[in-house]
Amino acid sequence: MEQNELKQLVGNEAVKYIEDGMIVGLGSGSTIRYMVDALGKRVAEEGLHITAVATSKFTANQAANLGIEVKNLDDVDRIDLTIDGADEISDDFQGIKGGGAAHLWEKIVAINSDKNMWIVDESKLVHQLGVFPLPLEVIPFGSTHVLEKLDKLGYAPTFRFDENKQHVMTDESNYIIDLHLQKIEDPFALAQILDSIVGVVEHGLFLNICDKVIVGTQNGPKVLEK
Repeated sequence: MEQNELKQLVGNEAVKYIEDGMIVGLGSGSTIRYMVDALGKRVAEEGLHITAVATSKFTANQAANLGIEVKNLDDVDRIDLTIDGADEISDDFQGIKGGGAAHLWEKIVAINSDKNMWIVDESKLVHQLGVFPLPLEVIPFGSTHVLEKLDKLGYAPTFRFDENKQHVMTDESNYIIDLHLQKIEDPFALAQILDSIVGVVEHGLFLNICDKVIVGTQNGPKVLEK
């Protein structure tokens, strides 16, 4: 199977865990688009009633167009389950997210969820985090100074630009800086350092958040439990 087929496979598998009456967090990214499509099909064909909280404007629009009720996070008292993608997942269930520039909203939704499930194709599984660039969401004001501080720390930072050579903007109208680390020896220590830098709104290290991973493999979906 090709990569998109694996993404569709895990998307279809993930929606089996969604039950009537749940409040569900919907992640962002290409794999999640397949999952939301599959969820919309269940809503239409089975009469499944759920409330969704989306981690990006794109996902919110997709879900609403499929007849899924979407509410803001502040308008719900809990989230039963959030299903999201990931850019890297290490052997000990730590992750890097933010390739789609949505990791701030994704993390806010994730930490307010009772359970978190990540759905990925098998290329996202790694022994150690770091090959995928680590995204930071930073406010535009003073962002070049933030970049300089990160460079002095040896993190090989770059602003993320679009095809028109304009800054990639998040849903909160912030910039993205990617750290090209190659290998992260201690994700928890790095997270503390990044949390301390003024101007960094959020980083893409998702630590001790995920409970279950569904991996798309050539032999079908594989469920990994933490």
